[in-house]
Amino acid sequence: MDTTNSKPLVRALYDDDDVLLSAVKELRSKGVRITEAYTPFPVHGLDKAMGLKETRIAIAAFLYGCLGLTTIIALTYYQMILDWPMNIGGKPNATWGWNMPAFVPVMFELTVFFAAHLMVWTFFIINGLYPGREAQNPDQRTTDDKFMLEVEDGEKVLELLKKSGAIEIAHV
Repeated sequence: MDTTNSKPLVRALYDDDDVLLSAVKELRSKGVRITEAYTPFPVHGLDKAMGLKETRIAIAAFLYGCLGLTTIIALTYYQMILDWPMNIGGKPNATWGWNMPAFVPVMFELTVFFAAHLMVWTFFIINGLYPGREAQNPDQRTTDDKFMLEVEDGEKVLELLKKSGAIEIAHV
């Protein structure tokens, strides 16, 4: 939420996700700035309707996967070639490349492990989700079955919100 906003906000409550989505499209077409949407579950297409930027989590996942792959290559090279070379199943221990096919399952698993776990921690850090943080949700009904939009107050915002199907409108 944009806390540097100088205009007062209006909160509109909806009881259907399709009504919310059409309201967002209608409000944006009229030039109303929507600052936040609160929903009990992800609404497909809401991010594009609100004009939000694409997330870069896929790039982060790729980089985290590369980090995991690099880690397991370094670990297996160190363990199997430098630290404690062993002849396992007749495999030569002179080079890592000859042994690499035996490590493919482990390499895959650690790549996925790093990508998944580091993406979760990145999500937590970026969104400020940590133990003890106060809830940012302005209305508890949006965690159950209602949908809320926060929009900047303007001249005809109340009329537009009423026309869009809002069941409750409040000034902040």
